[in-house]
Amino acid sequence: MARQPDQISYPPRGLSREDAARYVGVGATKFDQMVSDRLMPRPKKVGGRVIWDRLAIDAAFSDLPEEGSNRIDDILSGRA
Repeated sequence: MARQPDQISYPPRGLSREDAARYVGVGATKFDQMVSDRLMPRPKKVGGRVIWDRLAIDAAFSDLPEEGSNRIDDILSGRA
């Protein structure tokens, strides 16, 4: 019996470097710098592919400082 197509759309969990950068809203080079600076998670290796976990990116993005925040804002919000 042939399997019917799923009617629900699922976002991908694993993202390529380019897709991860686009998801965050930056270019690939900036994304690489954010990974290097530990502002974004490191990728996972699946077979020969390097992919980023979308949920880990969401968590890292939530932890980024807001524009105009200062040290006291970081302390009060628990980010310091």
